[in-house]
Amino acid sequence: MSESKRARIPHPLILLTGCIILAALASYVLPAGQYQREEDPDTGRAAVVAGTYQEVESSPVDLFQAIVALPRGMAEAADVIFLVFLIGGAFTVVDESGTLRRAITALVRTLRGRDVLVIPIVSLFFGAGGVTQNMQEEIVALIPVLLILTTRVGFTPLIAVAMSAGAAVVGSAFSPINPFQVLIAQSVADLAPASGLGFRTVFLLAAMALWIGITMRHAERMRVTPQLVGIDTDERMSGRDLLVLAMVATTFVLIVLGLLQWEWGFDELSAAFFILGVMAGLTSRMGLAATAEAYVRGFREMAFAALLIGFARAIFVVLEDGHIIDTIVHGLFQPLAGLPPLTSALGMVLAQAIVHVPVPSVSSQAVLTMPLLVPLSDLLELPRQITVLAYQYGGGLTDLLTPTNGALMAILAAAGVRYDDWLKFALPLYLGLIVLGGLAIVIAVSIELA
Repeated sequence: MSESKRARIPHPLILLTGCIILAALASYVLPAGQYQREEDPDTGRAAVVAGTYQEVESSPVDLFQAIVALPRGMAEAADVIFLVFLIGGAFTVVDESGTLRRAITALVRTLRGRDVLVIPIVSLFFGAGGVTQNMQEEIVALIPVLLILTTRVGFTPLIAVAMSAGAAVVGSAFSPINPFQVLIAQSVADLAPASGLGFRTVFLLAAMALWIGITMRHAERMRVTPQLVGIDTDERMSGRDLLVLAMVATTFVLIVLGLLQWEWGFDELSAAFFILGVMAGLTSRMGLAATAEAYVRGFREMAFAALLIGFARAIFVVLEDGHIIDTIVHGLFQPLAGLPPLTSALGMVLAQAIVHVPVPSVSSQAVLTMPLLVPLSDLLELPRQITVLAYQYGGGLTDLLTPTNGALMAILAAAGVRYDDWLKFALPLYLGLIVLGGLAIVIAVSIELA
């Protein structure tokens, strides 16, 4: 079939706008309902109170209100959007210093004849970012650099997305210590932080091996001619370049410590990346004026990504205004109470995957669903740790596919990869990873993982 006749998924903005309209239409169809909420002292978030669901007065969202949700979505996602802007500015400075390009040249030179090894190296870096800090939005600014790398070795832009965003999502979903996901869920479930670490680590390694292996096979099958235009293959790294790279590495270490030990949020992350950009500019002798101009260019390049994140958040705003999010959650989880423990646990995976489409934030999903599932798991004599696993695998892995994940849509847009092309690659892997997660749950039930 020719390209012109091939069915294509619309432009990301059109797709997200369509999702906003569908959310508004759903508010006319689904009954409005709410759970009572109270603040969780451990997380500081408003968590639902199990057994308190009740229908409320219908509040359908009309078309104009749905459009008004767009600026509200931008406002609610402001902390993430500012993070994306400041990361973009910082890495534009690092990029324009020439450090990253010379580092890529050095890497390609080192791996000459074995350039497929670029994929596990880069994937493990971003996978570690997912494991430790739920890395997603930070990747947007790094896509131009990754495209230089993939172009140098003859890989398609899709591979740049797979070994960055894809690897990060897999790392996040199978992580034993992700502060935005597993640690919040374990806190709500009254479990020790990082409990079940060994069990999760085994399946994390298996999941990463599966993702990296398939990505490598796809990269080899879809090889393109390497492009060396604008690249000085004889250019060598300087001591100043090594210092800038050390600053980048130190920043990521501080971010991990900040998230795990110092209760950092998006504001602190934004500040850390701003400092990185300024220090990198001064170290590379760009000067304050050139550094500021690089920041402006970085902001400009991140504008579309920021817009997509705001549009994605607007979907959630519409569902909240229509008071149907709790209805969706209630309808998905109530039937699980009448099932055998193992069947119920596997059903939780599916239900969490569905919930993650309208609720694309893993932390929000944890405080929304875990208070409902913990009493259910106790009733079924199902260990709470397994309930957390079901949430991780079901909700976390759905980030690979759902268009309501603004970070994913922004990354695809930055890489120039169509959403339908990404689905063609990622969907079979997603299904394989879900099966792996299901196997983990079967084993966890059999050994009564605590």
